[in-house]
Amino acid sequence: MRAAASLPFLVPILLGLGGCLLGPNYVRPTVQTPATYRFTAAESVEVANTAWWEQFQDPVLNDLITTALVENKDVKIAAARVDQFLGQFVTTRAGLFPQVGASFDAQRQRASQAGPVPLSAGMSPVFNDFQPTLSAAWEIDVFGKVRRETEAARASLLASEEGRRATILTLVASVATSYINLRDLDQQLEIAKATTESRAESVHVFTLRFEGGNVSQMELAQSQSEYEASLATIPQLEMQIAQQEDALSVLLGRNPGDIMRGRAVSDLVIPAVPAGLPSDLLERRPDLLQAEQNLVAANALIGAARALYFPSISLTGLFGSASGDFSKLFTGPARVWAFAGSVSMPIFTAGSISGQVKQAEAQQQQALLQYEQAIQTAFQEVDDALIGLQKTREQLAVQGREVDALRTYARLARLRYEGGYTSYIEVLDAERSLFNAQLNYTQTNGAVFDSIVALYKAMGGGWVLEAEKMTVPQPAAPTPASAVPVAHSPSAATEPPMALEAR
Repeated sequence: MRAAASLPFLVPILLGLGGCLLGPNYVRPTVQTPATYRFTAAESVEVANTAWWEQFQDPVLNDLITTALVENKDVKIAAARVDQFLGQFVTTRAGLFPQVGASFDAQRQRASQAGPVPLSAGMSPVFNDFQPTLSAAWEIDVFGKVRRETEAARASLLASEEGRRATILTLVASVATSYINLRDLDQQLEIAKATTESRAESVHVFTLRFEGGNVSQMELAQSQSEYEASLATIPQLEMQIAQQEDALSVLLGRNPGDIMRGRAVSDLVIPAVPAGLPSDLLERRPDLLQAEQNLVAANALIGAARALYFPSISLTGLFGSASGDFSKLFTGPARVWAFAGSVSMPIFTAGSISGQVKQAEAQQQQALLQYEQAIQTAFQEVDDALIGLQKTREQLAVQGREVDALRTYARLARLRYEGGYTSYIEVLDAERSLFNAQLNYTQTNGAVFDSIVALYKAMGGGWVLEAEKMTVPQPAAPTPASAVPVAHSPSAATEPPMALEAR
């Protein structure tokens, strides 16, 4: 009885010992960051915290990104994963508090009258037994095992949240890139159709001239071959457009189908280039924050593993009543109670605990190296995006001048041929070169926008929080007047082709 009565006085002492935490406390590791990026852009501005895709000024792209943030399956999976780790954190943290339970047992039974111990005279062999109890158990976290596990669970929860934001970052960039690539293919298809239509007219003219004996069959065949060559690019481009639409549909959380169109790539507004110091990436990129939280969790589990070497102290208690008569169940004589304490400590485990400690330390080293590697990869991605943007712009300017020169060359070559100063081969060479140059120019123009998207993705930033707000379903917005559906079927060839101008 004295021991049971003294147990409550031991609780404050045990709680005081509970300040002991085994294992290393987390300190952010020192990482080497460059003072500046290897490549910079003179027009860089601080726009990394805004919804950068709106700078393209294409309402259709804005709607597609909004839809993707609400309907994309990867975002929903990431959100469900956060809920999973939240539940894991709550479950782990519950070990810091007493676990209280209640029960009520009722029983009616008959004792044997022919047993070795006869019943007293007048005692009925049938009797009742009622027993309500309130029980509590508490493992005192003296050496911080549960607290380290809670710390690890909290870090895992935060890591899952950063993982969700990383999914949003990737999704927005993927939708923007897919849409730009789709509009780039649309423009290439228009160029191919316009070139094919122009060459079809040339074939018709050469057929009439051949029938009139003004041109040779070789010149007619040359004209026919160039027409067939440009015609062959149309189904190839239509296939790529359909596949790009399907890929974009999946990003939107839909079944494959047509995608609405807005501005042409050549009409998109080039966004400002985001600015920032390399050290900012440590706070701006969700994947780096996720890697750091994984490191925090692995670091905390070292302490949890080391705590297994030390005693485990638990308190248990029970309070209730027991009576065979329900009317006397809550009277003083029916009261029952019990207090108990237990201490358990490993003595010989054949290296089991030391193995767990080594495992935790190795996992912490892996998490540290993965964190450092993620930082290096982030710097590389920013540098790659910056140099990609810079060089594709330079390439686009050169290709623009090439298209202008080839357009002049094609015009003069045809005039020379019509004047009888050169063969038709020169005209075919000029027009073939112009066609290829126009396609290359369009592809490079799309690559410029792709580089900008890649740069915003690599820089991270507060815009992820802006996108995060859109993950809540919103009422459907009316379709913008500028948005028109573009079919990828062969019937689309009946639409008026664009001019051969590529700029």
